[in-house]
Amino acid sequence: MTHIPSAMVRPQWRDATAYINGISRDEGAYVPVLDPASGQQVGRVQLGDADAADDAVAAAVAAFPAWRDLSPAERGQQLRHAITVAEKEVGELAATVSFEVGKIRHEAFGDVAGSLALLRGFIRLVDEESGREDYTGEDGTSGATLVRIRHVPVGPVSVIGPWNTPLFLTFNGVAPALASGCTVVVKPPVEAPLALTALVRILAAELPPGVLNIVPGRGAVVGQRLAEHPDVRAVIFTGGTATGRSIAAAASSTVKKVALELGGNDPAIVLESATVTPQLISELIAGAFSMTGQICFNIKRLYVHRDRYDEVVVGLRDVLSRVVVGDPNDEATHIGPLTTRDGYENALRLLAAARDAGARVEELGTRGATARWEDGFYVRPTLVTDIAADHELVLDEQFAPILPIIAFDDDDDAVREANRTEFGLASSIWSDDLRHAEAVARRIEAGSTFINAHRLGASVPRTPFGGVKQSGLGRTHGLYSLHHCTQEHAIVGFEDAARTLPGLDRWMQLAQKETTVKGDQK
Repeated sequence: MTHIPSAMVRPQWRDATAYINGISRDEGAYVPVLDPASGQQVGRVQLGDADAADDAVAAAVAAFPAWRDLSPAERGQQLRHAITVAEKEVGELAATVSFEVGKIRHEAFGDVAGSLALLRGFIRLVDEESGREDYTGEDGTSGATLVRIRHVPVGPVSVIGPWNTPLFLTFNGVAPALASGCTVVVKPPVEAPLALTALVRILAAELPPGVLNIVPGRGAVVGQRLAEHPDVRAVIFTGGTATGRSIAAAASSTVKKVALELGGNDPAIVLESATVTPQLISELIAGAFSMTGQICFNIKRLYVHRDRYDEVVVGLRDVLSRVVVGDPNDEATHIGPLTTRDGYENALRLLAAARDAGARVEELGTRGATARWEDGFYVRPTLVTDIAADHELVLDEQFAPILPIIAFDDDDDAVREANRTEFGLASSIWSDDLRHAEAVARRIEAGSTFINAHRLGASVPRTPFGGVKQSGLGRTHGLYSLHHCTQEHAIVGFEDAARTLPGLDRWMQLAQKETTVKGDQK
């Protein structure tokens, strides 16, 4: 097929503009949105300002009381209707994701369909949890005869999304917020705003004005304002660690909930007790090279026991040599381009530095027949061996289809190297001996450690997902996501407080004296 950058991007979606209180806002400057497979422009994104962010927050504040006061069933009915409308556009939204992000077709479809499934899931979860209270009853210690601990919506929430999986990762925040009764202001990524803005506008048009709003713009302007705004009660951010630190600093000026899912430099460890099978090799490749390596919890470093090292490297090399790298809209493509020029140039720099340091750099795969290689941000799947464990390509998050492979001699060696970086998002252990694998897993500094899986492990809905160290704050998935969007409200009642509070009788005596004095004065 011939690459036509904008052929499948609906014309009205080619401009990502603000949608506030049910009204489009198209004023202001624009910058182009590029197709990373060709370098051609596929749309434009509006550069909103702090005033637009303020207007969106004001709309969310005004809409919050009515949205909060709906029952979960009533909110769910409105949200399900909006989802039904949006589901009619999944195919074209996925095509838009493919053109602006560079995702291959099934990955782009998953980004869109997964976002709507996520929203449906949180509607069900909130409905199941409706009326749940941590405790209802009496307290024998204090003598309280009424104790209720409720979970109530926190208020307006700002959700700042990433460019690598712009819909699903943004809806990790949007879905629990809307379902739990919060109103929302979204800031889409400037690099890939088109499909996310279109989806938000489709949903928002079916909801009461102000419940769901979106303001495109630079992170340093719109993102900063949404983080620091005093009327925003929670901020949910997914993205790089440096930006996450800025978000946390801005949010701290007004004291609010902050959830950060940040960078990861995730290790995978193949133990001596692992049998190297085609399944294991396939799992490692999926964990490292899916979405062109541009997922925060992808495998970024592979540590292999010395007795399994050659077998693993040969297995990876054999499969990756048959991978097709090219146009994401070509059905034959396995790996598309990197999304941004900065990411592309950084990947080339890291590979050059590895070569200069004496590492063996193997660029594998074949070029797709329809790929515009000279114009797109293409990097072939690359194995890097004979590299020092402290090289920057190993210790920094490269966010590209590059996998350094390092041999280790024993468990202590593997654990030490895995924990060496400032990051701690996810990790995986590979072994035929589950007890051995779990013993190693318990020593890894990460929010999640998967055994004999990597990407699949992050999809278990009832487990918390998030990072330690410089990989973030807070957790997502299920009830853990709802914690960001709700707060506890304690209601405590006493039928006879005089009998339950030590020392209260002294104050009662004063009150009785005051009553007597006033009676005498009459």
